[in-house]
Amino acid sequence: MNVRDVLERYRLGKIDLQRAEQLLRMDFLERVGEHTLFDHAREARRGIPEVIWGENKSPTMVADIVQAVLKDRDAVLISRATPEQLEALRGVVDPAHIRYIEISRMIVVDKRPDRPKVGMIGILTAGSSDIAVAEEAKAMAEIMGCQVLTEYDIGVAALHRFLEPLAKMLDQGVDALVVIAGMEGALPTVVSGLADVPIIGVPTSVGYGYGGKGEAALMGMLQTCSPGLVVVNIDNGIAAGATAALISLRCRRGR
Repeated sequence: MNVRDVLERYRLGKIDLQRAEQLLRMDFLERVGEHTLFDHAREARRGIPEVIWGENKSPTMVADIVQAVLKDRDAVLISRATPEQLEALRGVVDPAHIRYIEISRMIVVDKRPDRPKVGMIGILTAGSSDIAVAEEAKAMAEIMGCQVLTEYDIGVAALHRFLEPLAKMLDQGVDALVVIAGMEGALPTVVSGLADVPIIGVPTSVGYGYGGKGEAALMGMLQTCSPGLVVVNIDNGIAAGATAALISLRCRRGR
């Protein structure tokens, strides 16, 4: 829920003036149980839905936080989630609003049946081993209101594979591209040399031996000679999807 959402809810009478003011301030905090201090105004400030990091949290903690989040908004993501956390959520949230992306260990809670798609981004992966990160980025961008075009397993091992999918995405009018690669991480630089939109590179922890945990891909992307490519952390599909969505939604705001 961003600033416009808060104002629209107030206009429609869904929240009163005091609640709207609280949501727009930077100091509206809520203590959840004995474990979490939740900032209800963060989404209004940033325009990015709440993402709960699931690792090292008990199923009860995750369920408590989700209940607090859903007091004021319709959607929340849980990354690196476990099946036990999924079951706990099904006990406190209508299962019809819950989607589990198993390959990415991502839980999407979304109560909006007809979410409008305002923006458009593309996601490319070098290999099929990168799909888990891609699906994480896709879920993030979709919940922010973007249509997401995807093409997987089109890396530089057979360079001709990515040309047609890339051209198709650019022809359809994507505002940004997320390009995901492990091993030496070459694909984002190659794409950046051919595309006239911002490129967000995501190194993945795929590869052999030295550098196989994503360090080689990260270093290669950071050393790119193609301006217009920016890089997020290893396996961080959340950051890539959110950044691409922010770019696209900002591009289309004035259209």
